Amino acid sequence: MNTRASRGPGGSATVVISQRVRAGRDEDYKRWQEKTNEVARGFDGFQGTELYPPASGEENEWVVVFRFSHVEQLTKWLDSHARRQLLDEGRPLFDGTPTQEVLSGGTPTEDVVTAVVSHDVRPGREQEFMHWQDKILREQERRPGFMGSELFRPVQGIQDRWVVAFRFDTREHLEEWLGSEAREKLLAEGREYFGSYDVRKIGSAFGAWFRFGEGAQEGGTPPNWKQAMSVVLALYPTVMILNLTVGDWFTRLGVPGYLALFISNVLSVSVLTWLLMPLVTRALAFWLLPARARSARVHIAGAALVAVCYLVIIAVFGLTTS
Repeated sequence: MNTRASRGPGGSATVVISQRVRAGRDEDYKRWQEKTNEVARGFDGFQGTELYPPASGEENEWVVVFRFSHVEQLTKWLDSHARRQLLDEGRPLFDGTPTQEVLSGGTPTEDVVTAVVSHDVRPGREQEFMHWQDKILREQERRPGFMGSELFRPVQGIQDRWVVAFRFDTREHLEEWLGSEAREKLLAEGREYFGSYDVRKIGSAFGAWFRFGEGAQEGGTPPNWKQAMSVVLALYPTVMILNLTVGDWFTRLGVPGYLALFISNVLSVSVLTWLLMPLVTRALAFWLLPARARSARVHIAGAALVAVCYLVIIAVFGLTTS
């Protein structure tokens, strides 16, 4: 496995592992990855893990993120006998050698979509590389949807690559930046400072609704199936109430259906973003936060609780609207 690492402020550590999976082995890989996640949860300092499937139209490259409290704890997991056994077991599932970047310090990459770019910086050109990164940041700040960037230095004695993590609010805005003419010109300019580089993209279906507060020590993005269940829990009553109140009002006023639907969507997204989703994520934090939901019992209990809430809400609306 190719390993790259970088250091930022603070002691937390994240590893981003990218691996191509053989055609037709996705389900086997997901089972293997869940087994790997369970083993990682038993190591000191474990904070969370997320699995991101390949983006539409891209190679079958999966990305998994592990976070630990300190780089020493992460290194112990990466070098452990248990992990080596798992890698040997999963090798038939991989198409090529997995690649990983270790980010020591910095802010967890939990936003909607993140790109992790690693560089082989030429010896003696480090300062020029940093000035070049400043030029890239100034250009990124002009782009729609840009949400921030962090530069991670190499970790001495472990790995020697520099890594930049930058975030955009949507995959479309990220792709626009990655394919832009301005970025191509900057890359051509920076070629004298570094040799090769790699880009890894990390995304989450509902990431903006699943932030647990600045500096949260139990951070992590929930699996997409938990995010979807939580969103439905807040979305269904929102849509029903809007239909029963604002919807009737629109009908009486004769507002065209296409306009009424647009306004209803704006209202429902606003209610979800600033009112209901913060309440849902706090109430279900025991189940949503990967650092807390470490056992099958918690996963099942949380899913059962959400299902019961579904039934209660449906029963309430059934009784009040019939």
